[in-house]
Amino acid sequence: MVKIESTTNSRIPFSQRLFWSIFAMFLGFTVCFLLFQYQREREFTQEKLNNVLGNYNYQLFRRTQQAENINKVVHQFINDIPQKELRVTIIDPAGKVLFDNSGAEEFNNHNDRSEVRKARLYNEGFAIRSSNSTGKRYFYTATNIDGYTYRSALPWAPYTQQALTIDKDFIYFMALMTLIFFFVLSRFTLSIGRTISKLRDFALNMEKDRMPENKYVFPNDELGDISKNIVGLYHRQQNAKNELSMEREKLIKHFQYAKEGFAMFTPEGREILSNIQFVQFANLISDMQIRQSEDTIDIPELEPIHQFLSKNIPDTNYKRKVLRESVTVDKNGKIFLIECILFLDNSYEISINDISRQEEESRMKRQLTQNVAHELKTPLSSIQGYLETIINNPQLPDDKRQFFLERCYSQSTRLTGLLRDISVLNRLDEASEMFELSDVNIRKLVNEIEKECSKEMEEKKITTEVILPDNPTIHGNYSLLYSIFRNLYDNAIAYAGEGIHITVNCYKEDPKFYYFSFSDNGSGVSEEHVNRIFERFYRIDKGRSRKIGGTGLGLSIVKNGVNFHKGQISAKSGLGKGMMFFFTLKKNV
Repeated sequence: MVKIESTTNSRIPFSQRLFWSIFAMFLGFTVCFLLFQYQREREFTQEKLNNVLGNYNYQLFRRTQQAENINKVVHQFINDIPQKELRVTIIDPAGKVLFDNSGAEEFNNHNDRSEVRKARLYNEGFAIRSSNSTGKRYFYTATNIDGYTYRSALPWAPYTQQALTIDKDFIYFMALMTLIFFFVLSRFTLSIGRTISKLRDFALNMEKDRMPENKYVFPNDELGDISKNIVGLYHRQQNAKNELSMEREKLIKHFQYAKEGFAMFTPEGREILSNIQFVQFANLISDMQIRQSEDTIDIPELEPIHQFLSKNIPDTNYKRKVLRESVTVDKNGKIFLIECILFLDNSYEISINDISRQEEESRMKRQLTQNVAHELKTPLSSIQGYLETIINNPQLPDDKRQFFLERCYSQSTRLTGLLRDISVLNRLDEASEMFELSDVNIRKLVNEIEKECSKEMEEKKITTEVILPDNPTIHGNYSLLYSIFRNLYDNAIAYAGEGIHITVNCYKEDPKFYYFSFSDNGSGVSEEHVNRIFERFYRIDKGRSRKIGGTGLGLSIVKNGVNFHKGQISAKSGLGKGMMFFFTLKKNV
Protein backbone atom coordinates (compact mmCIF):
# COMPACT_ATOMS: atom_id res chain seq x y z
CA MET A 1 0.00 0.00 0.00
CA VAL A 2 1.47 3.28 -1.05
CA LYS A 3 1.43 6.06 1.48
CA ILE A 4 0.47 9.39 0.00
CA GLU A 5 2.26 12.39 1.46
CA SER A 6 0.12 15.13 2.90
CA THR A 7 1.89 17.65 0.75
CA THR A 8 0.53 16.12 -2.45
CA ASN A 9 -2.61 18.21 -2.35
CA SER A 10 -0.60 21.36 -2.16
CA ARG A 11 1.01 20.47 -5.51
CA ILE A 12 -2.31 20.32 -7.30
CA PRO A 13 -2.74 23.56 -9.27
CA PHE A 14 -5.26 25.98 -7.85
CA SER A 15 -7.19 25.96 -11.11
CA GLN A 16 -7.85 22.22 -10.74
CA ARG A 17 -8.82 22.57 -7.10
CA LEU A 18 -11.07 25.42 -8.10
CA PHE A 19 -12.55 23.28 -10.89
CA TRP A 20 -13.40 20.36 -8.59
CA SER A 21 -14.61 22.68 -5.84
CA ILE A 22 -16.95 24.49 -8.20
CA PHE A 23 -18.10 21.22 -9.68
CA ALA A 24 -18.94 19.83 -6.24
CA MET A 25 -20.71 23.01 -5.20
CA PHE A 26 -22.62 23.21 -8.46
CA LEU A 27 -23.62 19.56 -8.20
CA GLY A 28 -24.87 20.12 -4.68
CA PHE A 29 -26.67 23.25 -5.78
CA THR A 30 -28.29 21.39 -8.68
CA VAL A 31 -29.54 18.62 -6.40
CA CYS A 32 -30.92 21.15 -3.91
CA PHE A 33 -32.52 23.14 -6.69
CA LEU A 34 -34.15 20.05 -8.15
CA LEU A 35 -35.51 19.08 -4.76
CA PHE A 36 -36.77 22.62 -4.27
CA GLN A 37 -38.32 22.68 -7.73
CA TYR A 38 -39.90 19.28 -7.13
CA GLN A 39 -41.50 20.57 -3.95
CA ARG A 40 -42.52 23.79 -5.71
CA GLU A 41 -44.17 21.90 -8.55
CA ARG A 42 -45.98 19.70 -6.06
CA GLU A 43 -47.21 22.76 -4.17
CA PHE A 44 -48.28 24.35 -7.45
CA THR A 45 -50.37 21.34 -8.48
CA GLN A 46 -51.89 21.18 -4.99
CA GLU A 47 -52.72 24.87 -5.16
CA LYS A 48 -54.23 24.37 -8.60
CA LEU A 49 -56.50 21.59 -7.32
CA ASN A 50 -57.24 23.66 -4.21
CA ASN A 51 -58.37 26.58 -6.40
CA VAL A 52 -60.71 24.29 -8.35
CA LEU A 53 -62.29 22.97 -5.15
CA GLY A 54 -62.39 26.49 -3.66
CA ASN A 55 -64.29 27.67 -6.71
CA TYR A 56 -66.74 24.81 -6.16
CA ASN A 57 -67.26 26.06 -2.60
CA TYR A 58 -68.20 29.55 -3.75
CA GLN A 59 -70.55 28.11 -6.40
CA LEU A 60 -72.21 25.92 -3.78
CA PHE A 61 -72.58 28.94 -1.51
CA ARG A 62 -74.37 30.91 -4.21
CA ARG A 63 -76.64 27.97 -5.19
CA THR A 64 -77.63 27.09 -1.65
CA GLN A 65 -78.37 30.64 -0.51
CA GLN A 66 -82.03 30.57 -1.57
CA ALA A 67 -82.45 26.80 -1.89
CA GLU A 68 -85.05 24.93 0.18
CA ASN A 69 -83.65 21.48 -0.59
CA ILE A 70 -79.87 21.61 -0.22
CA ASN A 71 -79.48 17.90 -1.03
CA LYS A 72 -81.18 18.36 -4.37
CA VAL A 73 -79.10 21.43 -5.21
CA VAL A 74 -75.85 19.65 -4.35
CA HIS A 75 -76.69 16.60 -6.43
CA GLN A 76 -77.65 18.81 -9.37
CA PHE A 77 -74.34 20.67 -8.95
CA ILE A 78 -72.35 17.39 -8.95
CA ASN A 79 -74.13 16.34 -12.13
CA ASP A 80 -72.98 19.60 -13.77
CA ILE A 81 -69.28 19.13 -12.99
CA PRO A 82 -66.79 16.47 -14.22
CA GLN A 83 -65.89 15.28 -10.70
CA LYS A 84 -68.84 13.05 -9.86
CA GLU A 85 -67.21 11.77 -6.68
CA LEU A 86 -67.15 15.25 -5.13
CA ARG A 87 -67.91 15.25 -1.41
CA VAL A 88 -69.66 18.38 -0.11
CA THR A 89 -69.86 19.39 3.56
CA ILE A 90 -71.47 22.50 5.12
CA ILE A 91 -70.38 23.33 8.69
CA ASP A 92 -71.87 26.01 10.95
CA PRO A 93 -69.73 28.34 13.12
CA ALA A 94 -69.98 25.98 16.09
CA GLY A 95 -68.50 23.11 14.09
CA LYS A 96 -71.76 21.19 13.59
CA VAL A 97 -72.19 19.49 10.21
CA LEU A 98 -75.32 20.89 8.57
CA PHE A 99 -74.98 18.86 5.36
CA ASP A 100 -72.74 16.11 4.02
CA ASN A 101 -73.29 13.89 0.99
CA SER A 102 -70.79 11.18 1.97
CA GLY A 103 -73.50 8.90 3.37
CA ALA A 104 -72.23 8.90 6.92
CA GLU A 105 -74.96 9.10 9.56
CA GLU A 106 -73.15 10.64 12.50
CA PHE A 107 -70.53 13.39 12.53
CA ASN A 108 -68.33 14.68 15.27
CA ASN A 109 -67.61 18.38 15.75
CA HIS A 110 -65.55 19.45 12.71
CA ASN A 111 -63.82 22.49 14.17
CA ASP A 112 -60.82 20.30 15.00
CA ARG A 113 -60.28 19.32 11.34
CA SER A 114 -57.07 20.88 10.04
CA GLU A 115 -58.61 22.35 6.87
CA VAL A 116 -61.50 23.83 8.90
CA ARG A 117 -59.12 25.41 11.42
CA LYS A 118 -57.17 27.03 8.57
CA ALA A 119 -60.41 28.29 7.00
CA ARG A 120 -61.46 29.83 10.32
CA LEU A 121 -58.13 31.63 10.57
CA TYR A 122 -57.35 32.47 6.95
CA ASN A 123 -60.76 32.12 5.21
CA GLU A 124 -59.38 29.19 3.19
CA GLY A 125 -57.46 25.98 3.86
CA PHE A 126 -56.76 22.54 2.41
CA ALA A 127 -55.49 19.19 3.68
CA ILE A 128 -54.78 15.65 2.46
CA ARG A 129 -55.88 13.18 5.12
CA SER A 130 -58.15 10.28 5.96
CA SER A 131 -61.74 11.08 6.91
CA ASN A 132 -62.69 10.38 10.54
CA SER A 133 -66.29 9.87 9.42
CA THR A 134 -65.89 7.59 6.38
CA GLY A 135 -62.37 6.25 6.81
CA LYS A 136 -61.48 7.19 3.23
CA ARG A 137 -58.57 9.41 2.20
CA TYR A 138 -59.54 12.77 0.65
CA PHE A 139 -58.10 16.00 -0.68
CA TYR A 140 -60.07 18.63 1.30
CA THR A 141 -60.56 22.33 0.51
CA ALA A 142 -62.50 24.43 3.06
CA THR A 143 -63.73 28.01 2.57
CA ASN A 144 -65.08 30.27 5.34
CA ILE A 145 -68.01 32.37 4.10
CA ASP A 146 -69.99 34.50 6.59
CA GLY A 147 -68.95 32.22 9.46
CA TYR A 148 -70.07 29.02 7.70
CA THR A 149 -67.52 26.62 6.29
CA TYR A 150 -68.13 25.14 2.83
CA ARG A 151 -65.89 22.11 2.24
CA SER A 152 -65.31 20.21 -1.00
CA ALA A 153 -63.27 17.01 -1.17
CA LEU A 154 -62.14 14.50 -3.79
CA PRO A 155 -61.22 10.93 -2.91
CA TRP A 156 -57.52 10.06 -2.95
CA ALA A 157 -58.06 8.05 -6.07
CA PRO A 158 -56.10 7.67 -9.33
CA TYR A 159 -57.77 10.85 -10.65
CA THR A 160 -56.55 12.90 -7.70
CA GLN A 161 -53.12 11.30 -7.73
CA GLN A 162 -52.86 12.05 -11.42
CA ALA A 163 -53.72 15.69 -10.78
CA LEU A 164 -50.95 15.85 -8.17
CA THR A 165 -48.36 14.05 -10.33
CA ILE A 166 -45.17 16.08 -10.91
CA ASP A 167 -43.89 16.54 -14.46
CA LYS A 168 -40.62 14.65 -14.69
CA ASP A 169 -39.53 16.31 -17.96
CA PHE A 170 -38.29 19.31 -16.03
CA ILE A 171 -35.97 17.13 -14.01
CA TYR A 172 -34.49 15.62 -17.17
CA PHE A 173 -34.12 19.07 -18.68
CA MET A 174 -32.24 20.33 -15.60
CA ALA A 175 -29.94 17.32 -15.68
CA LEU A 176 -29.06 18.03 -19.33
CA MET A 177 -28.46 21.71 -18.62
CA THR A 178 -26.24 20.76 -15.69
CA LEU A 179 -24.05 18.68 -17.96
CA ILE A 180 -23.80 21.42 -20.56
CA PHE A 181 -23.00 24.03 -17.94
CA PHE A 182 -20.41 21.73 -16.38
CA PHE A 183 -18.42 21.45 -19.60
CA VAL A 184 -18.70 25.15 -20.41
CA LEU A 185 -17.58 26.08 -16.90
CA SER A 186 -14.48 23.92 -17.13
CA ARG A 187 -13.17 26.05 -20.02
CA PHE A 188 -12.98 29.15 -17.85
CA THR A 189 -11.56 27.56 -14.72
CA LEU A 190 -7.97 28.60 -15.38
CA SER A 191 -8.84 32.25 -15.93
CA ILE A 192 -11.09 32.24 -12.90
CA GLY A 193 -8.33 30.69 -10.78
CA ARG A 194 -5.86 33.43 -11.70
CA THR A 195 -8.40 36.17 -11.03
CA ILE A 196 -9.39 34.72 -7.66
CA SER A 197 -5.72 34.41 -6.69
CA LYS A 198 -5.28 38.13 -7.33
CA LEU A 199 -8.42 38.91 -5.36
CA ARG A 200 -7.07 36.80 -2.50
CA ASP A 201 -3.81 38.75 -2.51
CA PHE A 202 -5.77 42.00 -2.59
CA ALA A 203 -7.90 40.89 0.38
CA LEU A 204 -4.81 39.91 2.39
CA ASN A 205 -3.23 43.29 1.70
CA MET A 206 -6.41 45.13 2.68
CA GLU A 207 -6.66 43.09 5.87
CA LYS A 208 -3.23 44.37 6.85
CA ASP A 209 -4.04 47.92 5.62
CA ARG A 210 -1.20 47.58 3.16
CA MET A 211 -1.56 48.96 -0.33
CA PRO A 212 0.57 47.25 -3.02
CA GLU A 213 3.01 49.30 -4.99
CA ASN A 214 1.69 48.04 -8.32
CA LYS A 215 -1.94 48.19 -9.36
CA TYR A 216 -3.85 44.95 -9.81
CA VAL A 217 -4.40 44.01 -13.45
CA PHE A 218 -7.38 41.73 -14.09
CA PRO A 219 -8.32 39.92 -17.31
CA ASN A 220 -10.77 41.52 -19.70
CA ASP A 221 -13.73 39.28 -18.95
CA GLU A 222 -16.80 39.27 -16.75
CA LEU A 223 -14.98 38.09 -13.63
CA GLY A 224 -12.25 40.62 -14.32
CA ASP A 225 -14.87 43.37 -14.47
CA ILE A 226 -16.33 42.17 -11.18
CA SER A 227 -12.87 42.16 -9.62
CA LYS A 228 -12.23 45.69 -10.83
CA ASN A 229 -15.56 46.78 -9.36
CA ILE A 230 -14.69 45.12 -6.04
CA VAL A 231 -11.37 46.95 -5.90
CA GLY A 232 -13.09 50.21 -6.86
CA LEU A 233 -15.82 49.61 -4.31
CA TYR A 234 -13.20 49.09 -1.63
CA HIS A 235 -11.55 52.39 -2.45
CA ARG A 236 -14.90 54.19 -2.46
CA GLN A 237 -15.78 52.56 0.83
CA GLN A 238 -12.51 53.74 2.33
CA ASN A 239 -13.18 57.26 1.11
CA ALA A 240 -16.72 57.12 2.49
CA LYS A 241 -15.38 55.77 5.78
CA ASN A 242 -12.93 58.64 6.04
CA GLU A 243 -15.63 61.18 5.17
CA LEU A 244 -18.03 59.59 7.67
CA SER A 245 -15.36 59.74 10.34
CA MET A 246 -14.83 63.43 9.61
CA GLU A 247 -18.59 64.13 9.69
CA ARG A 248 -18.92 62.21 12.96
CA GLU A 249 -16.08 64.23 14.44
CA LYS A 250 -17.74 67.47 13.32
CA LEU A 251 -21.08 66.34 14.79
CA ILE A 252 -19.45 65.53 18.11
CA LYS A 253 -17.64 68.88 18.12
CA HIS A 254 -20.89 70.68 17.27
CA PHE A 255 -22.66 68.81 20.02
CA GLN A 256 -19.93 69.60 22.56
CA TYR A 257 -19.85 73.31 21.75
CA ALA A 258 -23.61 73.80 21.31
CA LYS A 259 -25.21 76.61 23.31
CA GLU A 260 -27.83 74.20 24.64
CA GLY A 261 -27.00 71.88 27.51
CA PHE A 262 -27.76 68.30 26.54
CA ALA A 263 -27.48 64.87 28.18
CA MET A 264 -28.90 61.40 27.48
CA PHE A 265 -29.36 58.72 30.16
CA THR A 266 -30.23 55.03 30.45
CA PRO A 267 -33.45 54.03 32.27
CA GLU A 268 -31.28 53.46 35.35
CA GLY A 269 -29.97 57.04 35.19
CA ARG A 270 -26.47 56.32 33.86
CA GLU A 271 -25.05 58.86 31.45
CA ILE A 272 -24.90 57.87 27.78
CA LEU A 273 -23.81 61.19 26.32
CA SER A 274 -23.54 64.79 27.50
CA ASN A 275 -21.86 68.07 26.65
CA ILE A 276 -20.01 70.66 28.71
CA GLN A 277 -22.89 73.16 28.74
CA PHE A 278 -25.16 70.70 30.54
CA VAL A 279 -23.07 70.58 33.71
CA GLN A 280 -22.36 74.33 33.54
CA PHE A 281 -26.06 75.19 33.31
CA ALA A 282 -26.83 72.71 36.08
CA ASN A 283 -24.35 74.50 38.36
CA LEU A 284 -25.94 77.86 37.52
CA ILE A 285 -29.38 76.51 38.36
CA SER A 286 -28.40 74.65 41.52
CA ASP A 287 -26.71 75.87 44.67
CA MET A 288 -24.86 72.55 44.75
CA GLN A 289 -21.53 71.73 43.13
CA ILE A 290 -22.40 69.45 40.22
CA ARG A 291 -19.50 67.38 38.89
CA GLN A 292 -21.28 64.65 36.93
CA SER A 293 -24.38 64.84 34.75
CA GLU A 294 -26.00 61.98 36.73
CA ASP A 295 -26.19 64.25 39.79
CA THR A 296 -28.38 66.86 38.08
CA ILE A 297 -31.58 64.89 38.52
CA ASP A 298 -31.26 65.22 42.32
CA ILE A 299 -31.18 69.02 42.48
CA PRO A 300 -34.36 70.59 43.93
CA GLU A 301 -35.04 72.72 40.85
CA LEU A 302 -35.46 69.55 38.76
CA GLU A 303 -37.93 67.92 41.15
CA PRO A 304 -40.80 68.06 38.56
CA ILE A 305 -38.54 66.21 36.09
CA HIS A 306 -37.65 63.66 38.76
CA GLN A 307 -41.34 63.07 39.56
CA PHE A 308 -42.13 62.76 35.84
CA LEU A 309 -39.46 60.07 35.40
CA SER A 310 -40.42 58.22 38.58
CA LYS A 311 -44.02 58.08 37.41
CA ASN A 312 -43.44 56.93 33.84
CA ILE A 313 -40.20 54.88 33.73
CA PRO A 314 -41.76 51.76 35.34
CA ASP A 315 -44.24 51.74 32.47
CA THR A 316 -42.94 49.19 29.95
CA ASN A 317 -45.76 49.69 27.44
CA TYR A 318 -43.98 50.08 24.10
CA LYS A 319 -47.21 51.15 22.43
CA ARG A 320 -47.30 54.45 24.29
CA LYS A 321 -46.14 57.68 22.75
CA VAL A 322 -42.87 59.44 23.47
CA LEU A 323 -43.51 61.50 26.60
CA ARG A 324 -42.31 65.03 27.22
CA GLU A 325 -42.09 67.24 30.31
CA SER A 326 -40.78 70.77 30.66
CA VAL A 327 -40.17 73.22 33.48
CA THR A 328 -38.97 76.83 33.57
CA VAL A 329 -36.45 77.85 36.26
CA ASP A 330 -35.63 81.48 37.12
CA LYS A 331 -32.35 81.41 39.02
CA ASN A 332 -29.39 83.74 39.52
CA GLY A 333 -30.62 86.31 37.02
CA LYS A 334 -31.11 83.70 34.28
CA ILE A 335 -34.18 81.94 32.94
CA PHE A 336 -33.73 78.32 31.89
CA LEU A 337 -36.10 76.03 30.01
CA ILE A 338 -35.54 72.42 31.09
CA GLU A 339 -37.09 69.72 28.92
CA CYS A 340 -37.14 65.96 29.42
CA ILE A 341 -38.06 63.49 26.66
CA LEU A 342 -38.81 59.90 27.67
CA PHE A 343 -38.32 57.46 24.82
CA LEU A 344 -40.08 54.14 24.26
CA ASP A 345 -37.20 52.11 25.73
CA ASN A 346 -37.34 54.28 28.90
CA SER A 347 -34.07 55.99 28.11
CA TYR A 348 -34.46 59.73 28.45
CA GLU A 349 -32.94 63.00 27.37
CA ILE A 350 -32.66 66.21 29.38
CA SER A 351 -31.90 69.53 27.72
CA ILE A 352 -31.24 72.87 29.43
CA ASN A 353 -31.66 75.99 27.34
CA ASP A 354 -30.92 79.55 28.41
CA ILE A 355 -34.03 81.49 27.34
CA SER A 356 -33.18 84.70 29.18
CA ARG A 357 -32.84 86.59 25.91
CA GLN A 358 -36.15 85.28 24.55
CA GLU A 359 -37.92 86.16 27.77
CA GLU A 360 -36.38 89.62 27.70
CA GLU A 361 -37.54 90.09 24.11
CA SER A 362 -41.02 88.96 25.11
CA ARG A 363 -40.99 91.45 27.98
CA MET A 364 -39.87 94.21 25.67
CA LYS A 365 -42.67 93.37 23.21
CA ARG A 366 -45.23 93.58 26.02
CA GLN A 367 -43.73 96.88 27.11
CA LEU A 368 -43.79 98.09 23.51
CA THR A 369 -47.47 97.22 23.23
CA GLN A 370 -48.21 99.18 26.40
CA ASN A 371 -46.17 102.14 25.21
CA VAL A 372 -47.84 102.12 21.79
CA ALA A 373 -51.27 102.13 23.42
CA HIS A 374 -50.23 105.01 25.66
CA GLU A 375 -48.68 107.02 22.84
CA LEU A 376 -51.69 106.54 20.57
CA LYS A 377 -54.11 107.50 23.32
CA THR A 378 -52.70 111.02 23.82
CA PRO A 379 -53.06 112.40 20.23
CA LEU A 380 -56.36 110.59 19.72
CA SER A 381 -57.78 112.09 22.93
CA SER A 382 -56.58 115.55 21.88
CA ILE A 383 -58.11 115.24 18.40
CA GLN A 384 -61.38 113.97 19.90
CA GLY A 385 -61.50 116.84 22.40
CA TYR A 386 -60.88 119.53 19.80
CA LEU A 387 -63.46 118.05 17.42
CA GLU A 388 -66.08 117.77 20.22
CA THR A 389 -65.51 121.43 21.05
CA ILE A 390 -66.06 122.42 17.40
CA ILE A 391 -69.18 120.24 17.04
CA ASN A 392 -70.76 121.31 20.36
CA ASN A 393 -70.16 125.02 19.71
CA PRO A 394 -71.55 125.91 16.27
CA GLN A 395 -71.19 129.64 17.06
CA LEU A 396 -67.48 129.30 17.79
CA PRO A 397 -65.50 132.24 16.38
CA ASP A 398 -63.54 131.55 13.21
CA ASP A 399 -60.18 132.23 14.84
CA LYS A 400 -60.92 129.72 17.62
CA ARG A 401 -62.24 127.18 15.10
CA GLN A 402 -59.06 127.64 13.01
CA PHE A 403 -56.91 127.22 16.12
CA PHE A 404 -58.62 123.95 17.07
CA LEU A 405 -58.37 122.61 13.50
CA GLU A 406 -54.66 123.41 13.41
CA ARG A 407 -54.18 121.58 16.70
CA CYS A 408 -56.11 118.60 15.29
CA TYR A 409 -53.91 118.62 12.21
CA SER A 410 -50.78 118.80 14.38
CA GLN A 411 -51.90 115.83 16.48
CA SER A 412 -52.87 113.81 13.40
CA THR A 413 -49.44 114.52 11.89
CA ARG A 414 -47.84 113.29 15.09
CA LEU A 415 -50.09 110.20 15.02
CA THR A 416 -49.14 109.49 11.39
CA GLY A 417 -45.45 109.76 12.22
CA LEU A 418 -45.89 107.45 15.20
CA LEU A 419 -47.65 104.81 13.11
CA ARG A 420 -45.01 105.12 10.38
CA ASP A 421 -42.17 104.61 12.87
CA ILE A 422 -43.93 101.63 14.48
CA SER A 423 -44.44 100.09 11.03
CA VAL A 424 -40.74 100.48 10.21
CA LEU A 425 -39.70 98.85 13.50
CA ASN A 426 -42.13 95.96 13.02
CA ARG A 427 -40.77 95.30 9.54
CA LEU A 428 -37.24 95.31 10.93
CA ASP A 429 -38.21 92.87 13.70
CA GLU A 430 -40.36 90.43 11.78
CA ALA A 431 -39.83 90.84 8.03
CA SER A 432 -36.35 92.24 7.51
CA GLU A 433 -35.79 89.86 4.57
CA MET A 434 -38.51 91.71 2.64
CA PHE A 435 -36.47 94.93 2.36
CA GLU A 436 -35.22 95.44 -1.17
CA LEU A 437 -31.50 96.06 -1.69
CA SER A 438 -29.84 98.44 -4.13
CA ASP A 439 -26.69 100.57 -4.49
CA VAL A 440 -27.11 103.75 -2.44
CA ASN A 441 -24.77 106.77 -2.74
CA ILE A 442 -24.40 108.11 0.80
CA ARG A 443 -23.15 111.54 -0.29
CA LYS A 444 -26.16 112.06 -2.54
CA LEU A 445 -28.51 110.79 0.21
CA VAL A 446 -27.04 113.18 2.85
CA ASN A 447 -27.28 116.12 0.41
CA GLU A 448 -30.98 115.35 -0.17
CA ILE A 449 -31.66 115.26 3.57
CA GLU A 450 -29.90 118.60 4.11
CA LYS A 451 -32.04 120.19 1.37
CA GLU A 452 -35.22 118.81 3.02
CA CYS A 453 -34.14 120.11 6.44
CA SER A 454 -32.74 123.41 5.21
CA LYS A 455 -35.78 125.48 6.35
CA GLU A 456 -35.67 124.15 9.93
CA MET A 457 -31.89 124.58 10.11
CA GLU A 458 -32.12 128.18 8.85
CA GLU A 459 -34.73 128.99 11.49
CA LYS A 460 -32.45 127.67 14.23
CA LYS A 461 -29.25 129.01 12.60
CA ILE A 462 -27.74 125.54 12.33
CA THR A 463 -24.66 125.01 10.17
CA THR A 464 -23.42 121.69 8.81
CA GLU A 465 -20.20 120.11 7.59
CA VAL A 466 -20.15 116.90 5.51
CA ILE A 467 -16.84 115.02 5.25
CA LEU A 468 -17.35 112.01 2.99
CA PRO A 469 -15.31 110.14 0.36
CA ASP A 470 -15.89 110.95 -3.30
CA ASN A 471 -18.33 108.12 -3.97
CA PRO A 472 -19.33 106.20 -0.79
CA THR A 473 -21.73 103.48 -1.99
CA ILE A 474 -23.57 100.88 0.14
CA HIS A 475 -25.50 97.94 -1.28
CA GLY A 476 -28.42 98.09 1.14
CA ASN A 477 -31.96 99.40 1.61
CA TYR A 478 -32.48 103.00 0.59
CA SER A 479 -35.38 103.76 2.96
CA LEU A 480 -33.53 102.43 6.02
CA LEU A 481 -30.32 104.29 5.15
CA TYR A 482 -32.42 107.42 4.66
CA SER A 483 -34.10 106.85 8.06
CA ILE A 484 -30.69 106.51 9.78
CA PHE A 485 -29.34 109.88 8.63
CA ARG A 486 -32.72 111.65 8.62
CA ASN A 487 -33.50 110.71 12.21
CA LEU A 488 -30.03 111.80 13.33
CA TYR A 489 -30.58 115.17 11.64
CA ASP A 490 -34.11 115.50 13.09
CA ASN A 491 -32.87 114.59 16.57
CA ALA A 492 -30.10 117.24 16.44
CA ILE A 493 -32.43 119.91 15.02
CA ALA A 494 -35.14 119.20 17.62
CA TYR A 495 -33.10 118.82 20.80
CA ALA A 496 -29.53 120.17 20.38
CA GLY A 497 -30.55 123.85 20.46
CA GLU A 498 -30.03 126.91 18.23
CA GLY A 499 -26.83 128.10 16.58
CA ILE A 500 -25.22 124.65 16.68
CA HIS A 501 -22.89 123.01 14.20
CA ILE A 502 -23.54 119.50 12.82
CA THR A 503 -20.73 117.36 11.41
CA VAL A 504 -21.20 114.22 9.32
CA ASN A 505 -17.89 112.44 8.90
CA CYS A 506 -16.76 109.15 7.34
CA TYR A 507 -13.54 108.92 9.31
CA LYS A 508 -12.47 105.42 8.23
CA GLU A 509 -12.99 102.89 5.45
CA ASP A 510 -11.91 99.28 5.04
CA PRO A 511 -12.80 96.61 2.41
CA LYS A 512 -16.01 95.69 4.27
CA PHE A 513 -17.22 98.71 6.29
CA TYR A 514 -17.65 102.47 6.35
CA TYR A 515 -17.07 104.13 9.73
CA PHE A 516 -19.25 107.22 10.36
CA SER A 517 -19.60 109.82 13.06
CA PHE A 518 -22.52 112.22 13.47
CA SER A 519 -21.92 114.98 15.99
CA ASP A 520 -23.20 118.37 17.15
CA ASN A 521 -21.96 120.92 19.66
CA GLY A 522 -25.36 121.44 21.27
CA SER A 523 -26.68 121.00 24.78
CA GLY A 524 -26.06 117.23 24.95
CA VAL A 525 -27.53 114.86 27.56
CA SER A 526 -26.32 113.58 30.91
CA GLU A 527 -24.42 110.30 30.98
CA GLU A 528 -27.24 108.53 32.82
CA HIS A 529 -29.41 108.83 29.67
CA VAL A 530 -26.80 107.96 27.05
CA ASN A 531 -27.15 104.20 27.43
CA ARG A 532 -30.94 104.34 27.09
CA ILE A 533 -31.50 106.77 24.23
CA PHE A 534 -31.85 103.88 21.74
CA GLU A 535 -34.74 102.31 23.68
CA ARG A 536 -38.18 102.56 22.12
CA PHE A 537 -40.32 105.42 23.49
CA TYR A 538 -37.52 106.54 25.80
CA ARG A 539 -37.55 110.30 26.24
CA ILE A 540 -35.23 112.46 28.30
CA ASP A 541 -37.78 115.29 28.60
CA LYS A 542 -41.18 113.76 27.92
CA GLY A 543 -43.09 117.04 28.01
CA ARG A 544 -40.70 118.75 25.57
CA SER A 545 -40.63 115.72 23.28
CA ARG A 546 -44.41 115.61 22.97
CA LYS A 547 -44.57 119.37 22.51
CA ILE A 548 -42.35 119.26 19.42
CA GLY A 549 -44.05 116.12 18.06
CA GLY A 550 -41.42 113.49 18.85
CA THR A 551 -42.46 109.83 18.93
CA GLY A 552 -39.58 108.47 20.98
CA LEU A 553 -38.78 105.96 18.20
CA GLY A 554 -36.33 107.87 16.01
CA LEU A 555 -33.08 106.66 17.57
CA SER A 556 -34.50 103.15 17.93
CA ILE A 557 -35.09 103.13 14.17
CA VAL A 558 -31.51 104.36 13.70
CA LYS A 559 -30.12 101.49 15.77
CA ASN A 560 -32.24 98.83 14.04
CA GLY A 561 -31.35 100.27 10.62
CA VAL A 562 -27.66 100.08 11.49
CA ASN A 563 -28.11 96.48 12.70
CA PHE A 564 -29.88 95.60 9.44
CA HIS A 565 -26.77 96.79 7.57
CA LYS A 566 -24.55 94.54 9.76
CA GLY A 567 -23.14 97.49 11.69
CA GLN A 568 -22.95 98.77 15.26
CA ILE A 569 -23.79 102.13 16.83
CA SER A 570 -22.85 103.86 20.06
CA ALA A 571 -23.34 107.33 21.55
CA LYS A 572 -21.22 109.69 23.59
CA SER A 573 -22.41 112.87 25.32
CA GLY A 574 -22.49 115.04 28.39
CA LEU A 575 -24.40 118.14 29.47
CA GLY A 576 -23.11 121.09 27.45
CA LYS A 577 -20.74 118.84 25.47
CA GLY A 578 -22.95 118.10 22.51
CA MET A 579 -23.93 114.70 21.14
CA MET A 580 -21.79 112.29 19.09
CA PHE A 581 -22.87 109.07 17.40
CA PHE A 582 -20.41 106.50 16.07
CA PHE A 583 -21.71 103.82 13.72
CA THR A 584 -20.56 101.41 11.02
CA LEU A 585 -22.34 100.30 7.84
CA LYS A 586 -21.36 97.26 5.81
CA LYS A 587 -20.69 98.03 2.17
CA ASN A 588 -22.52 94.94 0.90
CA VAL A 589 -25.36 93.56 3.04
